[in-house]
Amino acid sequence: MNSVLFVKTSSLGDVVHNMPAVTAARRRWPQARIDWAVEEAFAPLVRLHPGVDEVIAVATRRWRGALLSPATWREIGEFRHRLRERRYDRIVDTQGLLRSALLTSQACGERHGYDARSIREPLAAVFYDVRHAVGKDQHAVLRNRALAGLSLEFAPMPVIDYGLSRQSSPVSAPYALLLHGTSRERKEWREADWIGLGRALRQRGLGVRLPWGTEAERVRSERLAAAIEGSEVLPRRPLDETARVIAGASLVVGVDTGLLHLAAAYAVPLIGIFVATDPELTGPVGPGPIEILGARAEYPGFARAIEAAERLIAERMMT
Repeated sequence: MNSVLFVKTSSLGDVVHNMPAVTAARRRWPQARIDWAVEEAFAPLVRLHPGVDEVIAVATRRWRGALLSPATWREIGEFRHRLRERRYDRIVDTQGLLRSALLTSQACGERHGYDARSIREPLAAVFYDVRHAVGKDQHAVLRNRALAGLSLEFAPMPVIDYGLSRQSSPVSAPYALLLHGTSRERKEWREADWIGLGRALRQRGLGVRLPWGTEAERVRSERLAAAIEGSEVLPRRPLDETARVIAGASLVVGVDTGLLHLAAAYAVPLIGIFVATDPELTGPVGPGPIEILGARAEYPGFARAIEAAERLIAERMMT
């Protein structure tokens, strides 16, 4: 195997979930060229993975909003040229959507993906040369790795390795990162619970940092900071810089959001707050200590989060 192209374009959590597949592929084929096609917003994060040789950024989200612009079509043409200038031994679409399958079809090489019964959008399977059966009842990380293994001729190891290192994290006073932002309102945790947890963490000697990505999240961060004495609203950062902030945290608490999965990838002690989705299929998994609170029909209050934080802090002090 001389060259491999992974196609996993978005979203943030999905991109993180694909990293163990790339790590396993690099372990199996140490001399191969491994490229990754991903949305431009997530390209800085993918570049942090040491197993990726080249990141091929695609801008489908931005292009959809400007399809009548000549500049958009020039960019599309440049992307197609870049995608086709190299022939790959294997192309693996771990996204399993029609849009990712269309991108896969533009690349040169043997195209692999899920079969029609395994895939999220069955029509996408038409665009693959080789289709693989992978159970839908597995966690997303395991599904990605299983498809990569079948496509690239390796048996996944039991340990999940995202390939990211915390060694370059800045040294600072211990802090907790509260990931309150999420793409869907129904996944949100009440502000009163964030405040209760934040105050408890401050009393236990941890700094509290509040990141944000949208204007609404910035406003919420400022409200929370006003109620949690001594907490800090972080400036908006590029994704690779945000990753370093996560890697340096002593504790991460977050709702069902992509950054929570990034914390799991860095093996940071974390608490996942789930109020509307199933953590069995999309919750954070990784080698670090993880506490999951709540489920689709179970709302966890901040008292449970404080108890979980105390357990994780105690474990950290013992190691």
